Amino acid sequence: MFPLYDENPTRSTPYITYGLIGINVLVFLHEFSLSSRQLEQFIRVYALVPRDLTATLAGVPLNHPIPVWATLITSQFLHGGWWHLISNMVFLWIFGNNVEERLGHFKYLIFYLSCGVFAALCQWSVAMMSEIPSLGASGAIAGVLAAYVIRFPQTRVVSLIFLGFFITTIRVPAFILIGLFIIQNVISGLASLQAAANMSVQTGGVAYWAHVGGFVFGLILAPVFGLFRRG
Repeated sequence: MFPLYDENPTRSTPYITYGLIGINVLVFLHEFSLSSRQLEQFIRVYALVPRDLTATLAGVPLNHPIPVWATLITSQFLHGGWWHLISNMVFLWIFGNNVEERLGHFKYLIFYLSCGVFAALCQWSVAMMSEIPSLGASGAIAGVLAAYVIRFPQTRVVSLIFLGFFITTIRVPAFILIGLFIIQNVISGLASLQAAANMSVQTGGVAYWAHVGGFVFGLILAPVFGLFRRG
């Protein structure tokens, strides 16, 4: 299933959600304009490299163009391909506006970035010595999904469903759609850990544990930020 839009209209303009989408798109277009070598250098500077963060926390000096801790934020605006970008931005577009309206613009921005930081740290914790860059807005968006599902669990989301060559739309409760997203990531994350243990290799690829970490932190932080306030 691929979500198209929800049926819960907002009364205010979600400026922060629009701004986050715009920044992500602009950064990706910049990535797209780079040569392969330039892109690799760009990713190494602005994505989170777990081994670099581990070294920094241990007090090992690194010749890094920006503080390594800053990559916990900059990595949230990088994407590894068109589908990575589009899928993330669609979820942010659909679910971010209602959460922003409930939290307020400024608190929503802090909430979003905080979920992304915690998500990156969660992924780092399972692969502290990995040299594979971790990037993407998925962890922060998982936090937004968590806020949405506990505040608007029964809201219907119109989604595309693919039945072989036949494509149609169905209305799915938000908690089912988001629940499937989390279950998939938990199963995939456990599988990636098992594969790494069996093969004695670094975990890498899709940051499944960043998704799970962002979601859990979103569940905890959203009520603190005023998700259930009246209005």
